Amino acid sequence: MALDYGTLEALRRNHPAWRLLLADHAPLVAGFLHRVFVGPNVRGISRSELVSKLEDGLFQLRESQGEAAFPRPASEYLDDWAGDARGWLRKFYPQGSDEPHFDLTPAAEKAIGWLEGLTQRAFVGTESRLLTVFNLLRQLVEGSEMDPEARVRELEKHKAEIDSEIARIRNGELSVLDDTAVKDRFQQAAAMARELLADFREVEQNFRALDRTTRERIALWDGTKGELLESVFGERDAIADSDQGKSFQAFWAFLMSPDRQEELSALLDKVFGLEPVRTLAPDPRLRRVHYDWLEAGEHTQRTVALLSRELRRFLDDQVRLENRRIMQLLHHIEGKALEIRASLPRGPFMEIDDMALGLSLPMERLLFSPPLSPVITDQSLSEGEGTMADALFDKVMVDREILAARIRRALQGAEQITLADLLSEHPLEQGLAELLAYLTLACDDRNAMFDETHEDMVSWPDADGAVRTARLPRIIFNR
Repeated sequence: MALDYGTLEALRRNHPAWRLLLADHAPLVAGFLHRVFVGPNVRGISRSELVSKLEDGLFQLRESQGEAAFPRPASEYLDDWAGDARGWLRKFYPQGSDEPHFDLTPAAEKAIGWLEGLTQRAFVGTESRLLTVFNLLRQLVEGSEMDPEARVRELEKHKAEIDSEIARIRNGELSVLDDTAVKDRFQQAAAMARELLADFREVEQNFRALDRTTRERIALWDGTKGELLESVFGERDAIADSDQGKSFQAFWAFLMSPDRQEELSALLDKVFGLEPVRTLAPDPRLRRVHYDWLEAGEHTQRTVALLSRELRRFLDDQVRLENRRIMQLLHHIEGKALEIRASLPRGPFMEIDDMALGLSLPMERLLFSPPLSPVITDQSLSEGEGTMADALFDKVMVDREILAARIRRALQGAEQITLADLLSEHPLEQGLAELLAYLTLACDDRNAMFDETHEDMVSWPDADGAVRTARLPRIIFNR
């Protein structure tokens, strides 16, 4: 994008990030949004909770700046920040809730990130960024090389360098990073980790923009239903196959690997134990940043699934409207037919094409196939107590993703947790089916352990109010 006068003037007038920087109360807005959303990595706060937090902040500011500094109530400030004229907060209603919630927009997060970069840093490293650029360029060249011999020569070169380094280490020539290099690389890694958290909001906004565009196309569509569905699903596939979609799916698959999570945890523990890193007084949340990635990624995945369900419901509503229109046309035709039954039109009033000659070639005839003779037994069927429809609707569906998310959140603050302790915080809501889902997750988790020497009792109320109890070996989930 060319940064000419016209482009910059349009950005100054329309972009929410620029409007935030020019706002009269920019320090209040940026400071409050950073403290509530960016700092703790929160994605969605109810209106009552956010009003309470803002009222506390305004009270402190009025104590120091005077009562006339911010005269409006907190609720009016929030509605103003979420309006189209500002665009710093996104106001929405979660599924199953009548209370509005607020979330930070990507534009506001960009402005806050730019303001964070204005503060003077005690240490500015350049070596790590140069090495990162060099390694990325080398990966581009090596990954796009089509000559097998050239790629083999490059790998042999790396192998020789690794063998040489191993030989030097065995001879006692061990080279380690000095304090400056450690600080440089840690600052680079911390900055990229925080940027990844900000990217999730932008990815989620792109999916919402796609959903809004699709709904507008459905509302204004004047073609056939088949063409509409082909266009909608084709665009969904295009998003999944786009560069952004492929990159997000690769990132999510990499992060969901248990081995990668364990490796990240071990690396972060070792890095935070280094003396040069401790002198920087890093943000302790960076030690669990991969769990923040998981939570943000799950939120994005749930948003995409919710948008897909809403789009399906929207399409079903359109189908019902079309069927209703068809019935109206049929009733109109029937009414017209009843009006003219006493005075039928004279002469020909409808024309059809001439009948075409039907040809049946001998080789087009199908061969004879003997019919199947069903075997009917004389066994009498007894009448049951229920119907098949009752059995179908009595099924209980348990969302295993929600249960897995509960386990991961519980392991963020502890090395391990038993199933009984987890159920004390989150009691069973769907009875035995939910308990079996937890057991399935434990069987699939390589880090989970079954202690046969101890037993735990698990209880839950059934549909009739009676308390059911199950005795099972102690199940321990490990980080």
